[in-house]
Amino acid sequence: MKLLIIGGTGIISAAISRRAIELGWELTLLNRGKRTAESWRAPKGPGILKEINCDITNEAETALKVAESTGCEFDAVADFIAYEPEDVQRDYRLFKGKTKQYIFISSASAYQKPQSNYRITEGSPLANPYWEYSRQKIACEEFLLKVYREEGFPVTIVRPSHTYDECKVPLGVHGAKGSWQVIKRILNGKTVIIHGDGTSLWTMTSSADFARAFIGLVGNIHAIGEAVQITSDETVTWNQIYKAIADALGKPLKAIHVSSEFLAAAAPHYDFTGALIGDKAVSVVFDNTKLKKLVPDFCAAVRFDQGIRETIDYIMAHPELQHEDPEFDVFCDKVIAAREQALKAVIT
Repeated sequence: MKLLIIGGTGIISAAISRRAIELGWELTLLNRGKRTAESWRAPKGPGILKEINCDITNEAETALKVAESTGCEFDAVADFIAYEPEDVQRDYRLFKGKTKQYIFISSASAYQKPQSNYRITEGSPLANPYWEYSRQKIACEEFLLKVYREEGFPVTIVRPSHTYDECKVPLGVHGAKGSWQVIKRILNGKTVIIHGDGTSLWTMTSSADFARAFIGLVGNIHAIGEAVQITSDETVTWNQIYKAIADALGKPLKAIHVSSEFLAAAAPHYDFTGALIGDKAVSVVFDNTKLKKLVPDFCAAVRFDQGIRETIDYIMAHPELQHEDPEFDVFCDKVIAAREQALKAVIT
């Protein structure tokens, strides 16, 4: 199998890259080459790994370098860094007639908010008035389905939800520099913020599970023209998620609950309107029946409480992943203090 990945070193795409090489595929990564092999755990195995270092937004340079490096013929091309219609329109021009399958990585956040049914299938409506990111993904899907219907462009749309790897602790409320500051607060016995009342339903998917499902879609003729969501079948609450993280750290969980609307109003620069109200504050249960028909041997194997222990262990052993975020720490302290003051005012 000859696979080109645009990106290839992120949370999801790195796991897919490793899996492809393990299977002996010929894998080409197209990116700017700014991440070292050590930083994203470059794949090892019997496959062939090629790299094209260029800026995908430079269309002419990309076309030239791809032709020089690979001969420009692929079984599949997957773009993990396409966020706006202009991105997929460029890919369409670059790879039309040069790949048997084009895989667009969309997002489960594109599903209707507020949703008409908590159970999500690929047929659930797409509409998200709260998050521009999601609306752009919807627009990308619309363009790709149009050229599929009118010209036969061989698109497969993949919709991930909340996917994590060994380098990232998945959370609902965190700052611009990631999850470490929340982890540090738990380690130091400080209170952390959980959005809502913590009982909304959510799904966490390990990147290893995602990669196995994704690989089953590559070169799959039944996936052409289809949208497919890839998630675990495990449903957990946000209270359970934070408790599992605290347990993995060997610390008690001290948490308060704050409404998503308050958080969005208090910190517009963190875009909690999109990330919470338009995504994580909503209860969802994913129906993966379609995925399992397309990839019959797939079953998510990593339970969240087990997967998060591996993530915590890895991050604790790699200080370079521990990014301090004093601004977010101060924000948390202010929100917690304001909540306590409001409670005292009501009680008295």
